[in-house]
Amino acid sequence: MPQNRNLQKKTKKEIDSKLSSEDSLELNTEWTMNTNQSNIPDKIREKTEVEPSENNFVEEQLLAAIDLTSQKSQNGRIAAMKIISQLLSKKYLPSFAFNNLFTLQDCIVKGLKKGRSAEQKEAAKLASVLCFQIGATDGIETFYKELSPLFLTLVKSSDISLEVREQCCLTLGVLCFIALDAKDEIEQTMKILKNIYKTDDPNDSLQVSSLKCAALTSWCLLCTLLPAREVYESASSNILTLLELLESEDLNLRIEAGEAVALTYEMARQFDDDICLVGNLENEAKDDVESKLSKKLKQLANDSQKSRAKKERKLQRSTFRDILKAIESGKSPNVHIKFGHETLVLNSWSQKKRYEIFCDVLSSGIDLLLVENEILREVFELGLPLLKNSVLTKLSKRERHAVNAASLKMRTRSRQNNRANKMIERCSVSDSD
Repeated sequence: MPQNRNLQKKTKKEIDSKLSSEDSLELNTEWTMNTNQSNIPDKIREKTEVEPSENNFVEEQLLAAIDLTSQKSQNGRIAAMKIISQLLSKKYLPSFAFNNLFTLQDCIVKGLKKGRSAEQKEAAKLASVLCFQIGATDGIETFYKELSPLFLTLVKSSDISLEVREQCCLTLGVLCFIALDAKDEIEQTMKILKNIYKTDDPNDSLQVSSLKCAALTSWCLLCTLLPAREVYESASSNILTLLELLESEDLNLRIEAGEAVALTYEMARQFDDDICLVGNLENEAKDDVESKLSKKLKQLANDSQKSRAKKERKLQRSTFRDILKAIESGKSPNVHIKFGHETLVLNSWSQKKRYEIFCDVLSSGIDLLLVENEILREVFELGLPLLKNSVLTKLSKRERHAVNAASLKMRTRSRQNNRANKMIERCSVSDSD
């Protein structure tokens, strides 16, 4: 009998430990449906890891959070929007997002128009996350038409806080990147963003520098959508503006400006490898810009000022050495990112800049969404989603290699088609001349 009791105790402990480990993977959130309550209950616990089998459960939590976005308490509305953003950034639910688009859109618009700074910022962040859910659906056009005028107004307004404008700049970039195909609208948005980060004063406050950094990041994201010829023709004025930003006291803004220079060179060389980037300037001005740019990049790549922190100097030197190599010899980044059973290869400045801003929006959830999100897989040329993890784990090494080889073949074909289109564009330009 004692042995049986010990066995029962041991079995009970094993069951309890299994249940506790399973509970740690679930979104164990208790909601109240009383809209008169001032705040979301303290029992709400946000869990980030979700399993594919929990779709229905996650959707229930999303519906409950959506209901709470209409309560009177501003703190309650902000907390509800945070829950929605976190869930949608870690689970791909395009059908749910499309079916509830008008409700979510109304919540975002009200938060942007009537809310205070904290609510406006959270509403703008929710809008950026929602773009990745509805980007492959027909709802993205309606979403863009409704929200783009509002975001354009907010990013230019000096009456709202700099933090809100910063988040609106990032959201505007993502929204236009996913929704727009027309070159004219993209260029118009880029001009607005350029007016924000363009400056003559390198000694801005930290908040102002953060705003300019966000505007420049979105500008770079939209720049990757333009034809190489457009980037080549506007490169001169862009380089002159970026040279001013390289003088900034803020490290993030200097790095962002340097990477924007590398991106401009990379895309301009796709149109013409031989002709100098600033060739449409007068000879004296061209030599002056080239010398200033080369001198400044080398200075930042070998900076040893003791007034800056050691960690800051180290990051700046390593970053600008890569930028200098990209400009002098055309060297591209080569970053490998593993997610699930796949590997994402970032072998250009365009892909690197895209990945960075998507990480800013989705945070750690990008690894989960890369597995099945149609927009992300199309942008990074990953092809069709692979089999579910439960099936992939049963495949042999040879079978897994075949799946990865097929995905690589699809990416290679896509890049070959892009190169062929660029060659056709060059030939048509030379014939017209």
